[in-house]
Amino acid sequence: MSVSKDDPHYPGRAPIDGYGQGGFRFAGMSHRGSLLIVPSGIYAWNVFTPQEINEAALARIFAEADEIDLLIIGSGRDPVAFPAALRERCRKANISVDVQPTGGAASTYNVLLNEGRRVAAALIAVS
Repeated sequence: MSVSKDDPHYPGRAPIDGYGQGGFRFAGMSHRGSLLIVPSGIYAWNVFTPQEINEAALARIFAEADEIDLLIIGSGRDPVAFPAALRERCRKANISVDVQPTGGAASTYNVLLNEGRRVAAALIAVS
């Protein structure tokens, strides 16, 4: 069975067990690179800097918007401002956005997931 780049690494959401060294650990697995976590699964996310976050990079978020109330964005090592146009696009999809450095974003995602909240995460890997 071959795995497509569109297939999730993990079906559904799972807590982030660790991050750093350019990747993440979750559900007994590790992944090198950034992650996009939505209700349908945990996916590799081809984003390396906050400047690369655009509507196309968040397409899977918008496709699953009916099941997401909050998007946590892990911006790497430093906090960044989320572009107003993307914030408005999320608002129109009824998705609130919280942008934080990746470490805080992973922790916040874990807490909200544990509370049963309808949360998604877009996490940029850090070294």
